[in-house]
Amino acid sequence: MNLGFLGLQFSFGLQQGNMVPIYSWLGADESTLPVLQLAGPMTGLLIQPLIGALSDRTSTRLGRRTPYFLIGAVMCSLGLFAMPHSTSILMAASLLWLLDAGNNITMEPYRAYVSDRLNGDQHAIGFLSQSAFTGLAQCLAFLTPSILVYWLGFDRNAVDAHNIPTITHVSFIIGAVLSISTILWSVLRVPELPITQEEQARIAAAPRSAAATLAEIRDAILTMPRAMRQMAWMSLFQWYAFAIYWAYGALSIGRTAFATSDKTSGAFRDAVLTTQQLGAFYNLIGFVAAFAMVPVARRLGAARVHMGCLALCGLSLMCLPQVGPAQGAAPALFHALAMPELGQHLALMIPAFGLGLGWASIMGNPYVILAGSIPPERTGVYMGIFNMMIVLPMILNALSFGWIYHHLLGGDPRLAIDAAGVLLLCAAVTMLRVKSPREGIIPA
Repeated sequence: MNLGFLGLQFSFGLQQGNMVPIYSWLGADESTLPVLQLAGPMTGLLIQPLIGALSDRTSTRLGRRTPYFLIGAVMCSLGLFAMPHSTSILMAASLLWLLDAGNNITMEPYRAYVSDRLNGDQHAIGFLSQSAFTGLAQCLAFLTPSILVYWLGFDRNAVDAHNIPTITHVSFIIGAVLSISTILWSVLRVPELPITQEEQARIAAAPRSAAATLAEIRDAILTMPRAMRQMAWMSLFQWYAFAIYWAYGALSIGRTAFATSDKTSGAFRDAVLTTQQLGAFYNLIGFVAAFAMVPVARRLGAARVHMGCLALCGLSLMCLPQVGPAQGAAPALFHALAMPELGQHLALMIPAFGLGLGWASIMGNPYVILAGSIPPERTGVYMGIFNMMIVLPMILNALSFGWIYHHLLGGDPRLAIDAAGVLLLCAAVTMLRVKSPREGIIPA
């Protein structure tokens, strides 16, 4: 069921690992990077609650969620095919809007799809399995450029007229194929459950106008379950922090590990590869950790587990700016994994471990809490509204952090990463107020 989520998250992984380098290769100023990333949170804010409310009221031969899977997959694939051919910052930003619109049309129904198909006592394994597929997909997305270089012999320094490497072109083509093929596989292999007569009657009686849909979203916000409200501050700190990391991780590693801020240099391309390998490694850790968290979350509660993972993630991220130049040759294992740059900077294992645990928890545990707290008949709209708690911090980051970066942090990406670590610690503290479903215990 979650295989389609692999294709969707491969697309997100390509964005996280490549959009800042693409903007940099096209000549973007560092302080403008947050606002250039605005497409993702804005499309999430506008699209996911709307699609969530609509999918709750949709009744077709294919099901409630499937039409949105297919529309989003086609848009996502088109955006991925075109992105590496960008000739200007404006073109890249415009294609990012198309790509993120497709991703967000598919994302929310996929969350609701898992909740629709599973009983309450299966939510933990369902959403943490989805988190595991997120880790695996993003691991592969981050690692694809290195695989092309070290396993298939591509030239890392081969670039087009706009400084975009050939390995980036090929990675995005792979992502476009995966996005649509895996979602089609999920749809064909695991069709949606038939809608009951009661649900059909409710859908038929529900008004379908745009005003009614917006009213449904407003009413759902006003009657939001307590656990969902309690997670608002956590989402603010957590997603503002990760938006910083995605924008400035490669720039920080470029400064500390490769002593460069020149975006057209070979050293910066090495820094980008290293950051992508770090992303692959922490997502691999997240893939394993997501499954390992299931029994722990059942015993301790998803809220407590998430608090601990966020704290470790924040502390680990603050170690990233301390990574120095390469220390000798990489161990053979890292060559075999197409991660030699990462192997030359073994100090990156510390942030990789914390980021992996944090990312696995972020993509699973909050949804376990949420699914156990919301009425089943409003799953779509509440999953969409919960996404607003993700994208609003990213929009705030896009509108505010450029000024903070330039005026308060002196344009130093290393200080930006430190700030992200502190914010993740703040997110962990806010989880003290949050209770997991059924008084903090997830059903076994």
